[in-house]
Amino acid sequence: MKFILRWAINTVALYVAIILLPSYIIVYGSWINIIWLALIFGLVNAILRPPFKALSCLLIILTLGLFTLVINTLLFALTFWLGNAVNIGITLAQPWFLSAFLGSLVVTIIGGILNGLLRDELRDRRHKSQP
Repeated sequence: MKFILRWAINTVALYVAIILLPSYIIVYGSWINIIWLALIFGLVNAILRPPFKALSCLLIILTLGLFTLVINTLLFALTFWLGNAVNIGITLAQPWFLSAFLGSLVVTIIGGILNGLLRDELRDRRHKSQP
């Protein structure tokens, strides 16, 4: 259930980024493509974010957390590159770094808001104390 809810959050966040940044994120397909891209986005973040953050821990500390924006941008660009590799039909406009930066910023903000609103549903119920 938690996986499907996170997938839905990613889908909504990507959709909002596409709506807010039409000149930076170009869509050639339908909304189904956004759902598939959200799946790729979730997998890329789940698999690659922890090692990237661990390897760049010193840079994150030295920049007071700002290097996290660079990691988010690169993972966002990788998501779109993988999406293009499997013909999803959504691409980043040139310059790709600016497009990926703005897109990742919007997705991070919208995802954070939705995660905050759905905090109770995403919480692991096994760790709740019993009355």
